[in-house]
Amino acid sequence: QVLMVESGGGLVQAGGSLRLSCAASGRTFRYNAMGWFRQAPGKEREFVAAITWSGGSAYYADSGKGRFTVSRDNAKTTVYLQMNNLKTEDTAVYYCAASIRSMATMADQYDYWGQGTQVTVSS
Repeated sequence: QVLMVESGGGLVQAGGSLRLSCAASGRTFRYNAMGWFRQAPGKEREFVAAITWSGGSAYYADSGKGRFTVSRDNAKTTVYLQMNNLKTEDTAVYYCAASIRSMATMADQYDYWGQGTQVTVSS
């Protein structure tokens, strides 16, 4: 059984920062992509960022470019999302996910999901 647990969400003022973490257990994710998605109330789940197993390649949605940084620690099977200069429109539940593919940017390409962590950005 694969278990993915996010942490680090919370309430922050606009312009502030948060660092989300996602710890994966139950199997190794060698050569597999890990990603972050978010879902705001009344909206569909959307891609935020993804990173290859080596960490050599990362992809970002336009909304997070220049503000978000995805990274991973394979020794700890943990993926991180550093979010800076947060905006009120970043408010959402953030989900981490793991794919059996080497890279994936669409939700249906991911096989394992965490339960989500709430990020609320106040003005």
